[in-house]
Amino acid sequence: MTTTRQNKYAKLIQKEISSIFTKYGTTYYGNTMVTITLVKVSPDLGVAKIYLSPFKVKDHTAFLETMNSHKSEIRNLLGRSIKNQVRKIPELIFYIDDSLDHYEKMDEIFKKIEIPPESPDSENLD
Repeated sequence: MTTTRQNKYAKLIQKEISSIFTKYGTTYYGNTMVTITLVKVSPDLGVAKIYLSPFKVKDHTAFLETMNSHKSEIRNLLGRSIKNQVRKIPELIFYIDDSLDHYEKMDEIFKKIEIPPESPDSENLD
């Protein structure tokens, strides 16, 4: 269960990191479009798990390594923007949110399913 305080803190972090990515994103990950899908904060507000959804990235591992190499810079920028609102700047942990990829796979599977037309005899089964 997350508390109201955790939820508010997570929304603040998501908003500010989105702003950071808008301003400085090209220096971190190039021309890739990245969406922050979710931020989860630990109960002590010391760790923020940030779920990223990169658009049209083939190698998620390399993308995650790139983001982790810039983690301290992003945390520093986050600290500058929220320093008057929080006591402690959380440690950032990046994760790949692959729910969009999962959705695309499932969509392809559903498109391949062929449903036969209903026969007239099936109506009289009841």
